[in-house]
Amino acid sequence: VQLQASGGGSVQAGGSLRLSCAASGNIATINSMGWYRQAPGRQREFVAHVTNVGSLNYAASVKGRFTISVDNAANTGYLQMNSLKPEDTAVYFCTAWVTTTTSQAAREVWGRGTLVTVSS
Repeated sequence: VQLQASGGGSVQAGGSLRLSCAASGNIATINSMGWYRQAPGRQREFVAHVTNVGSLNYAASVKGRFTISVDNAANTGYLQMNSLKPEDTAVYFCTAWVTTTTSQAAREVWGRGTLVTVSS
């Protein structure tokens, strides 16, 4: 199972970006998906999380501006980011707990990051 994050880029403050996280492999179910970010010189921090029963959780710094979602049919998750601020600049990583077609035990998978740069 692999996750591939995409959609990063450079935008001006106030702009929007939509990140995608495509899961591939022998996936039966995406149980949950999350996004984290790491700014230069800082530790990785939680951004948002969604479960397959619709439970949502956001970091206080992004609540009201970011929206996380998952398209289970496409095995793809999204992070819609609006009203971006320079402090949102970071490498964004997606992670997911998935159940595969070969095992009932869920496993955690991390994708490579995608860079988001917000200029003032």
